[in-house]
Amino acid sequence: MYWNERIERISREELTEIQNNRFSKMLRRIYHNVPFYRNKFQELDIYPEDIRGIEDISKLPFTTKQDLRDNYPYGLFATDLSQIVRLHASSGTTGKPIVVGYTREDLNNWAEVCARSIVAAGGSSNSVIQIAYGYGLFTGGLGLHYGAERLGASTIPISSGNTDRQIMLMKDFHTTFLACTPSYALFLADALKDQGISPEELDLKSGIFGAEPWSENMRKEIEKKLNISAHNIYGLSEICGPGVASECSCKNGMHIWEDHFYPEIVDPVSLEPLPYGSLGELVFTSITKEGIPLLRYRTRDLTALHNELCECGRTHVRMERVMGRSDDMIIIRGVNVFPSQIEDVLLQIGELEPHYQLVVTREGTLDCLEVQVEVTDNLFSDKIKNLESLANMIRQRLSSVLQISSKVTLVEPRSIPRSEGKAKRVIDKRNY
Repeated sequence: MYWNERIERISREELTEIQNNRFSKMLRRIYHNVPFYRNKFQELDIYPEDIRGIEDISKLPFTTKQDLRDNYPYGLFATDLSQIVRLHASSGTTGKPIVVGYTREDLNNWAEVCARSIVAAGGSSNSVIQIAYGYGLFTGGLGLHYGAERLGASTIPISSGNTDRQIMLMKDFHTTFLACTPSYALFLADALKDQGISPEELDLKSGIFGAEPWSENMRKEIEKKLNISAHNIYGLSEICGPGVASECSCKNGMHIWEDHFYPEIVDPVSLEPLPYGSLGELVFTSITKEGIPLLRYRTRDLTALHNELCECGRTHVRMERVMGRSDDMIIIRGVNVFPSQIEDVLLQIGELEPHYQLVVTREGTLDCLEVQVEVTDNLFSDKIKNLESLANMIRQRLSSVLQISSKVTLVEPRSIPRSEGKAKRVIDKRNY
């Protein structure tokens, strides 16, 4: 099923023509309206007229998150503030937030790509969509809200948190489609179990989950515990918000809506472009954004792109599940470690709950990794030697995948802090 079949199944030739036209307009817009980009172009002795089309994009400079911070709040806006009808901002862990602005046309395009994403994930105008992403300055809630309304679905703007109320409305309003972070989906599943509510008592059929990396095994856990079809969605505030890419029913990568967002994969060190199928850093150019169009924005997300035709019939390229961020890697004894690698190992083991935390410490000059993971209620009451055997088995599997040793600590159920938003997986106690 499609929301906009003509665009979603467009030929590559037609899509490239659309991209070239929009890219050319975008370059002129940022050159003439954004001093930051005009200076960048002039430093390279490049002008918009020198760029023949999207195939020349590698000649142009990158944009980074630091550039947005340095130009806080409106320095990268390409239109007058009087044309900006909404502002969003990322939470940010230090300093000022990343600010993004939307014109009325930007909001229109955002609703369009979110509607496509919801339909690709199994939603329709008959769906009752419960949006448990945060509203406010965070883009998640409002982005999918407007997409659901564009679709014509019944939309429940409950926002994140207040789990008891989430469950009450899920039952009373007969929610069929859930949108939240994957970790909160599992949190809801645990809360349902605590209340003695079986997933079969609900009307849930499908869900769209994102805003944090999650593994294929976590998908299986969500699908089993909530009795739904779980789909991945990708987005970031700097480019748009949710709806940049989304999985279809094939669940074989997320379709990037390339008529609005042009993707590249580059080597995170050399920054040289990489071919389809290569793992690298995802880079986006927002070719239709009016408020704050970004050129070759380095997302820091590590993934790969695939351009083979999907069985669903959509022609837009697919991105693999994000395995981690190049700036969020844990480097332990010189080895790059991603939480998603550890999660994948843990969730292959049936006696464990999908709740874990990674604690990194330094003893002398040696980095140490401790993996804390919850066991099931049944296993927690088991014999100590059985727990020790399980911990040893996990340790061996992690060592095989990560190529470093780690300490594995099995903890009792519900002892690892839960999150109603993005899960905090890593606690780094090293002093630098």
